[in-house]
Amino acid sequence: MSPFFAVEALDDGAWEDLAALAGPGGAALLVGPGRYDIPTGWRDVLTLEGAQMVAERLVAPPGDATIRPLTTSDVPAMLGLIELARPGPFSAGTVELGGYVGVFDGDDLVAMAGERMRFTGWTEVSAVATHPDARRRGLGAFLTHHVARRIAADDRTPFLHVAAGNDAAQRVYERLGFVTRRMMTFRLLRPPAEMA
Repeated sequence: MSPFFAVEALDDGAWEDLAALAGPGGAALLVGPGRYDIPTGWRDVLTLEGAQMVAERLVAPPGDATIRPLTTSDVPAMLGLIELARPGPFSAGTVELGGYVGVFDGDDLVAMAGERMRFTGWTEVSAVATHPDARRRGLGAFLTHHVARRIAADDRTPFLHVAAGNDAAQRVYERLGFVTRRMMTFRLLRPPAEMA
């Protein structure tokens, strides 16, 4: 469903638990502010910096589109779009986290967004993706607003993450009413084989 892992503190016991959870050949994705050292033998597969943004208010974008809920039968199309747009981690089971919606052009999924992480009072807008041939039509903004509005209607605060350097997406989110809360580090880490 999702490669995210959580620990209370990165002590020796936590690293052992992360290795056991990742399993043989697996990896753990940790998200948090700042940098930290990893133990000997762990491998840093990928490190990305990005902004965590929170919706202070929601501003509807111009335009309109016909959306429909996405289900497990849409997973092949969703994975194809994720491969093209690369919005971040998304696996075949991620759709089960809920709230995914999409816009189709005929039979082709051209844009999608949904919900992923949930904490008390907070829900993440996730997997905002638009097919390269459908960009500049406002579909990403429209779907982000749709999902965020639904989250807010349930008395939860929408938040999302955007990779550093993706200035165009960050400007779209700012126009929708999101503000940067803090910078975050996303690290995909692989444990030593003998620990997993």
